[in-house]
Amino acid sequence: MPNSLQIALRNNTASSQVFAYITGLAIQHGGQRCILKADGKGLYFPQNPPAILSPLTEDCAIPLGEPGNTVTVEIPQMAGARIWISRDNKLTFLVNPGPALVEPSVLNPSDPNSSVDFGFCEFTLNDAQLYANISYVDFVPNIPIALNLKTENGPEQNVAGTAADGLDNMAEALRKQAGKDGRPWDKLIVSKDDKPLRILNATHGNAVGASFDGYFEPYVDEVWRRLARHPKLKVNTQAAPGTLHAKVKEDQLHVGDEKFDKPNTADILGCNSGPFTTGSSATRNAIIPRIAAAFARTAFLEADEHPSHPQTFYLRDPTNHYARLVHEHNLDGKGYAFAYDDVQPDEGDDQSGKVNAGDPVLLTVTVGGPN
Repeated sequence: MPNSLQIALRNNTASSQVFAYITGLAIQHGGQRCILKADGKGLYFPQNPPAILSPLTEDCAIPLGEPGNTVTVEIPQMAGARIWISRDNKLTFLVNPGPALVEPSVLNPSDPNSSVDFGFCEFTLNDAQLYANISYVDFVPNIPIALNLKTENGPEQNVAGTAADGLDNMAEALRKQAGKDGRPWDKLIVSKDDKPLRILNATHGNAVGASFDGYFEPYVDEVWRRLARHPKLKVNTQAAPGTLHAKVKEDQLHVGDEKFDKPNTADILGCNSGPFTTGSSATRNAIIPRIAAAFARTAFLEADEHPSHPQTFYLRDPTNHYARLVHEHNLDGKGYAFAYDDVQPDEGDDQSGKVNAGDPVLLTVTVGGPN
């Protein structure tokens, strides 16, 4: 596994003002928070500032140049890393005492980046592999991002991202859905100059006055009723506990020896609260992603074994229309729409929009959508 990796950043937009920033934890420097320097080679380590929200002492924006241009940078091993892309304006990163890097936020209207057209993809490069993905867990950006990975011994891997007009099309689909069911899907659309700038995940709906309280509860009740009288459900943990039988008894979902209370809407959208809170039990922690994904995809009533296949996803109402439309409006149907969107059957087709390999040679990040 290499100690470093080349990343090609391609500007496929119509703008000559496109900038990249690469942040993460420098594995070979004790896990310190770092930003790749503007030259695309060295690392900038923010120092402890005298006050909160202090500016960085160095501009780490990497200009991508004219439309069609590619800039190649080199990264060391990094964990929890992101490649941020902004169009027409630079991003503002700040630092708090610690030091703690303050990254752009789409949920804080006072954030200096709140009206900037930006997005990001995520990656980790360590001794074992490169893993990268396009994340929509927080929001869908206006600026499309696509990935291509070349390896020493395997085939190229591609994640297509959205088309150049993908956000506009998804916004229109959310407006139509809001008209159908009366739920505030349209409020998830954040606009600038009367044009969609980004779409927030329904998990963050309360930040824009889009409450989904009570939304999934009728579906959960339906699942509970069926599993109380149809105890044929199986959950493949895809780990040491193997495949476990599941049934509802005494108003709890029993999966093997583990018991789960009914999740509410917030639990299903976030996948990390209520019955989906992980803990010390390895078996329970292996079950949670599979049942959380089945609820998020409203697939529980479509198959008797989970994880199930994509043809069972989002067939009912209520369902997670944000996640459904993320997949519909990505050119290859792939993208991380919720926390456990990487859950798939054994030998199943990945839904999460990831590339990974133990022998990476070049990761290409293309922004702006296909020509």
